[in-house]
Amino acid sequence: MITMNSHSNDIDYSNGYMEPEEEWEREGLLDPAWEKQQKKTFTAWCNSHLRKAGTAIENIEEDFRNGLKLMLLLEVISGETLPKPDRGKMRFHKIANVNKALDFIASKGVKLVSIGAEEIVDGNLKMTLGMIWTIILRFAIQDISVEEMTAKEGLLLWCQRKTAPYKNVNVQNFHLSFKDGLAFCALIHRHRPDLIDYHKLSKDNPLQNLNTAFDVAEKYLDIPRMLDPEDLINTPKPDERAIMTYVSCYYHAFQGAQQAETAANRICKVLKVNQENERLMEEYERLASDLLEWIRRTLPWLQSRQADNSLSGVQKRLEEYRTYRRKHKPPRVEQKAKLETNFNTLQTKLRLSNRPAYMPTEGKMVSDIANAWKGLEQSEKSFEDWLLSEMMRLERLEHLAQKFKAKADTHEDWTRGKEEMLQSSDFRQCKLNDLKALKKKHEAFESDLAAHQDRVEQIAAIAHELNTLEYHDSTSVNIRCQRICDQWDRLGSLTQKRRTDLDDAEKILEKIDILHLEFAKRAAPFNNWLDGTREDLVDMFIVHTVEEIQGLIDAHGQFKATLSDADKEYNSIIGLVKDVESTVQKYQIPGGLQNPYTTLTSSDLSKKWSEVKHLVPQRDTTLQAELRKQQNNEMLRRQFAEKSNQVGPWIERQMDAVTAIGMGLQGSLEDQLHQLKQYEQNVYAYKPHIEELEKIHQAVQEGMIFENRYTQYTMETLRVGWEQLLTSINRNVNEVENQILTRDSKGITQEQLNEFRASFNHFDKNRTGRLAPEEFKSCLVSIGYSIGKDRQGEIDFQRILAVVDPNSTGYVHFDAFLDFMTRESTDTDTAEQVIDSFRILAGDKPYILSDELRRELPPDQAEYCIQRMAPYKGVNAVPGALDYMSFSTALYGESDL
Repeated sequence: MITMNSHSNDIDYSNGYMEPEEEWEREGLLDPAWEKQQKKTFTAWCNSHLRKAGTAIENIEEDFRNGLKLMLLLEVISGETLPKPDRGKMRFHKIANVNKALDFIASKGVKLVSIGAEEIVDGNLKMTLGMIWTIILRFAIQDISVEEMTAKEGLLLWCQRKTAPYKNVNVQNFHLSFKDGLAFCALIHRHRPDLIDYHKLSKDNPLQNLNTAFDVAEKYLDIPRMLDPEDLINTPKPDERAIMTYVSCYYHAFQGAQQAETAANRICKVLKVNQENERLMEEYERLASDLLEWIRRTLPWLQSRQADNSLSGVQKRLEEYRTYRRKHKPPRVEQKAKLETNFNTLQTKLRLSNRPAYMPTEGKMVSDIANAWKGLEQSEKSFEDWLLSEMMRLERLEHLAQKFKAKADTHEDWTRGKEEMLQSSDFRQCKLNDLKALKKKHEAFESDLAAHQDRVEQIAAIAHELNTLEYHDSTSVNIRCQRICDQWDRLGSLTQKRRTDLDDAEKILEKIDILHLEFAKRAAPFNNWLDGTREDLVDMFIVHTVEEIQGLIDAHGQFKATLSDADKEYNSIIGLVKDVESTVQKYQIPGGLQNPYTTLTSSDLSKKWSEVKHLVPQRDTTLQAELRKQQNNEMLRRQFAEKSNQVGPWIERQMDAVTAIGMGLQGSLEDQLHQLKQYEQNVYAYKPHIEELEKIHQAVQEGMIFENRYTQYTMETLRVGWEQLLTSINRNVNEVENQILTRDSKGITQEQLNEFRASFNHFDKNRTGRLAPEEFKSCLVSIGYSIGKDRQGEIDFQRILAVVDPNSTGYVHFDAFLDFMTRESTDTDTAEQVIDSFRILAGDKPYILSDELRRELPPDQAEYCIQRMAPYKGVNAVPGALDYMSFSTALYGESDL
């Protein structure tokens, strides 16, 4: 039964009867102003629903008399089907239809007393309005509940909250509070500020305010005009039921908007996560492609062994390599570290947002980049080794080439004019003594020729070695060597022929000057020794250690010890010349001073002997200079060793410290992050030591120093250690930041995190940062997980392992362990929640339209959905329909990237 309470106008469904008609009069239902307002409002309310069925009423007390539109109204507002109406036009048919409507109202928990079908059929306005008010209360107001208040109180509280921020609005009831129209305008502006400029409204112009609100509501909110502004203004106390009916339409209109707004916000949140993840994926792909492309372009240069076969060309390539190490590679080291950091951050975000792990494009995995980087470093090492070995080879080539030139110059100087001399027929005009002299002279020449055989062989041997070592100008060396050898062969032939000629004339020419012959025989080898000694004294040398140059100095000292014997031989040979001069002067022999057996003279020997004695101290100076150079090289070795023996252990200590911090053993995550940042600053502040070491290393290389017995460290190992230290710091910083992100997003406390870390570290005996399955099981048991030892316990554990080690690597890392320990308590968006949100925006349709997405979502996110949603293929699909269900599911499935 419905009881009308005179104080609140609420319907009490607990009483068992309807108040008599006198109560209706006390309620003012018969007041002409109220009756007029109710009739207009209730008629508009009924039509707002009947239009959905393609009909309407004009006169509320007449159009419901046959019960047909009354039954239709109830079907529309309830969504249920009433019994089939009687189509007859007799009075009993009409009563039957109205009774079917009243029975349906009663079936919804409303007991109707004093409202009978006859009154409705007879067109009783008061009863008809009372019945419609009952329907409005049951189907439009009863379900309104704010903070578990009654329908009227809930609706009033909703109005008060929505209009609280607005000036000149104070909603206390459903009659006087709405007379000036500002409350209606405030409700509209609060939900749709684009429809009304509230600041231009005035409390002194209620008619304009009411017309503005009613016009906007009808045009943009699909709420028909249910009240007459003039009636409201001119009535001292407007009808409360009429205003409640009208306000309830506002509530229902904006309730849908609020649901749509909530749904849109949830969708925006999910889409922003996806868009950010896709941006990070695209950035990773771009950085990975760029780094791999740079490595691909760099490798051929490092693997190339082409050079112009000259020392200057190799030195140029070595300088290019140093520039590469100083300028081109360091930014790529940072890029590689950033790649790893971005990848770890992305995987953490995907895990926290309940998305699948990101799988990079084939060939761009972190492992692929690491392998490519390793190949790059191996190529660098082999390239640098090749450059240094090539410098050694070319330096020796240059030394051999200069030695070849010096010996060839000496030999060609000696052979100059020899062919003409051997081809001369001078002996045919000589007297016997002259002929004998010519023969002796030729014998001396043969002795000299034999002495020069060794030099020719040395020249040929040097040329052969230059060819073997691929000297860049070997062609000209071969031509000159061939010319010398050909000439040597001709000299041999000519010498043999001249000897034969002289032998044929020997019978005629017999007498010979013994003294001249003796001079010729002794002067020739001594002269040859002088030539060889001069060559040795000016000979170039190449050494790499103090011991080697000391060996040369010792050998030179031994040579100087033999000079006294050579001086005696020189004086003895010169004594022969003096004897000749004495004999000629004594016996006045014409032409006797001319030695017929040799072209050598005492002045030649004296000149060469003087030159040798002059070259000896010069050789001393050269050797001492080289000794100082090797001593300087030794100093460079010690400098490099001293510095590297400081830098190497320092890098190792920093690595150990960073590893310890990464194990989570030193305070909170923020403390660890601060310490890591501090270590990072310290490492960059230490960089001048590395640069100083690089300078020393460059001086070592320029000094052609290829070994260092004072240290186990090389520049290459220190570079790798430095880069590994930077990478380790960046990686640990990234891991700690991801742990902070996990901790904050999952809502776990620092104490919980410390407990997780302590448990993990306890079972990570080797400090590898990972646990084997049995260690992981023990760790779970230690923090309270109950894992049985039976078959079911093993099944449960294997299920957990599949979560924390999805790739079956055989190990559990701390990030996966932390994610597992916090995952169950996380309130994350799900595909089902996103589908429900889209369903609200679509008005419960199984599909959504582009216009609806553009209306409810920001432009960029609306277009994001439109471009990615597949066409809807279900039943009742319309042109342009989009499938939001498959789209929502895909958001939590495999990524396109």
